[in-house]
Order: sequence, then structure tokens, then C-alpha cells
Amino acid sequence: MGVQPTKAIRDKITPHPGELNDDDGTSNKLNWLRAGVLGANDGIVSVAGTIIGVAGAESNPRSLLVAGVAALAAGAFSMAGGEYVSVSAQRDTERALLTKERWELTNLPAEELNELAQIYETKGMTASTATQAAAEAMNHDALRAHAIDELQIDPDDLTNPWSAAFSSFVSFLVGGIIPLLFSLIPVAFLMRIVLIVVSVALALFITGAVSAKIGGAARRKAVLRNVLMGLGTMLFAWLVGLLFGIHA
Repeated sequence: MGVQPTKAIRDKITPHPGELNDDDGTSNKLNWLRAGVLGANDGIVSVAGTIIGVAGAESNPRSLLVAGVAALAAGAFSMAGGEYVSVSAQRDTERALLTKERWELTNLPAEELNELAQIYETKGMTASTATQAAAEAMNHDALRAHAIDELQIDPDDLTNPWSAAFSSFVSFLVGGIIPLLFSLIPVAFLMRIVLIVVSVALALFITGAVSAKIGGAARRKAVLRNVLMGLGTMLFAWLVGLLFGIHA
């Protein structure tokens, strides 16, 4: 059962008006885009917070550059490494669950059929309809049916740790480079700090708006929350810098 999948009656889903078709991986693309925006947001806030914190401690432009580069490099690699480890663990779990499911489908087919039928019953089907639906789904592709409906895993699209790590690395760099570049503008020290704060606020405005657009949330609330959080981070870092500042 399910070893040689039968041909599906329908190859693709026709969406109703206003609905996106996910056959081209739309939801996955949106998830990666959302992760990229959040990574850029982390880069903006982390690097800006580090630079502003150092600025509160001493008014040396070179120190800002060193702090910004260090925060950018460490943050990007830390994000990438953390994402790789996390997604690798998730992928290992997915593979283990699929291996277990294959064994159960081979050795306990009746129990698996009953299990899938019960899952369909919880979705509102009658017992007879659920049993028929489960039998047809397993006859088509038993592993896929159980993976999706029981495990919530797409066996043809497992998580990719390298892709996740690279995405996090690049998005953090893209976000973190913004405050770093503004810290290099050859103007008076105080004006340089003002430019960093303004650039960060504008960048967070954009990432907040994009995040709201992707998630379908209220844009004004998301933008305000994002900008205030970033400004609050920089203010806190500045105060810590002042507290432990170096005074000649």
C-alpha cells in the first residue's frame, strides 16, 4: 500500500478568486521572506545598539567602526550558526518520524488505516466517509498521506539547514550594514550619531511595514512597535555606555 503511488485524479488545485495557488511553493516563499525580513531587523538593531553603546562610552569614530564591524561579523555568523543547528535538529526529527512511519505502514497497515481515518473524522467526516477517504489516500501515497495529515510534514520538502543558515547570514548582513555605513560618514561625532539613529528608524519603519504586509497585520501598529523597540534598544545601549564610559 503506497509503495507505488497511484496517479492523482487532480494534478493541481484551482484557487478561488483572490486566493493564491500554493503549487509553486507560495507559502514557503513567504516564510523565507518573512525570515529574511526578521533577520535584517535583527541585524539593524544589534549592530546599531552596539555602535550607539560604544558611542555612549567614548567619542572616538574609530571605536564606532571597530564595534560595528565586530557586531556585524559576530552577529551574522552567530545567526547563521544558530539557524543551521536549529534547522538541522528539526530535519533530523522529521527524517526519524518518516522512518518510523514507513516501518508502521509496512508492518501495521490496518492500524495505520484506522489512525488516518480517525484523523479525518476529527476534521468533520463521518466514520464511513473517513474510512473511504483514508483508504483512497493511502492507496495513492500512504507515506505522504500520513506525513502531511498525521505528522504535518511534507516528505518532498524537508527543511534545509544550509539554506536557512545562508538566508540568516545574508539578511543579518544586509540589515546590519545600514547603521555601520552611516557611522562612517565624515561629519561631527554628534551628527554621526543622529544620522545612525535616523537611518535605523527609517530602516525599521520599512521592515515593520514589510512584515505587516507579509503577515496581513495592521501596518501602523507593526511599524510603531518595530521602530519603538529599536529606538529603545539604542537608548538602553547608550545609557549603558554612559554608565561604563571612558573619560579622559
